[in-house]
Amino acid sequence: MKRIILLVLLFNCFTIFSQEFKFEAPDYKKIENTIKDKKSTLYYPKLQLKFEAADSTMTLEEKRHYYYGYTFQKEYAPYFKSKHSEKLEDFQKKENLTQKEYEKATELCNLILSENPFDIRTRNYKSYCLDKLERKKELENNIIKTNIIFETILSSGDGVTKETAFYVINTSNEYALLNALGFEFGGSQSLIEHYDFLDLKENEYKIKGFYFDVSPCLNSFKF
Repeated sequence: MKRIILLVLLFNCFTIFSQEFKFEAPDYKKIENTIKDKKSTLYYPKLQLKFEAADSTMTLEEKRHYYYGYTFQKEYAPYFKSKHSEKLEDFQKKENLTQKEYEKATELCNLILSENPFDIRTRNYKSYCLDKLERKKELENNIIKTNIIFETILSSGDGVTKETAFYVINTSNEYALLNALGFEFGGSQSLIEHYDFLDLKENEYKIKGFYFDVSPCLNSFKF
């Protein structure tokens, strides 16, 4: 039920942005300068504290500076895979877990998210485990954090053209967004300039695929 509600909220958000919101591509240079200013409300450590507290009052500007500003943190590694991922995958393959297994899986999720707070797939599985454990407050906070990431990406574009591409800081977010919006990946991925293009299976909106600007991911190879 919670997944259905999340999908409805996200798609409504997507529709509203598409019809009424002027999408804004992130100005990475401006964001880099702003998040370094200790006197600014957008100073990165301040944003990090708000996110970690699951502060639902974060403005869209704060969310965008936190998500896109992560690309300027030393921890940013878009193609990094946690050593804990394989252990978590073992739990994900099982249909039913014991109470202790759900608790262990949640611990693994926390370890992975401490290395990459924007791993949506792990966040979704953490929500699933917390729901099973009936840890309602933690579940609520994790959903708030997940929605912060989704809302930020949706504010950057509608993905239909290169000019209105979604801006993401790692490629796994692309597939997570497709799933959250209720679209199915068509099986073909292409790198066009600095855009990932993911084709979609036939859908009622006649959208053939989505463009994702992955500039930070590609730039990470230069260092």
